[in-house]
Amino acid sequence: MKIRMNHLVTTLALVLSASAALAQSAEGEVRKIDRAQSKITLKHGEIKSVDMPPMTMVFRVKDPKELDALAVGDKVKFDAAKIDGQYVVTVIKKAP
Repeated sequence: MKIRMNHLVTTLALVLSASAALAQSAEGEVRKIDRAQSKITLKHGEIKSVDMPPMTMVFRVKDPKELDALAVGDKVKFDAAKIDGQYVVTVIKKAP
């Protein structure tokens, strides 16, 4: 029973963590896609996770395959992080 309870607590913590991360997602609009360089230009709102105000800028993309589902003009939700001194989009999806 103790193992099951620990598993339940761990699962609940992961769900809450994922929900908090989703709440931190930024919104933006795709302005340019450079698949060859794994980069995307986004006009975005505030990105709280990296303390960045709204602006338009170029980001590296952690998983270049995510660019295949996007086109210029798409509204997106994304997460970003500063990795090795560069701003990187860690997850990006079309906004519903």
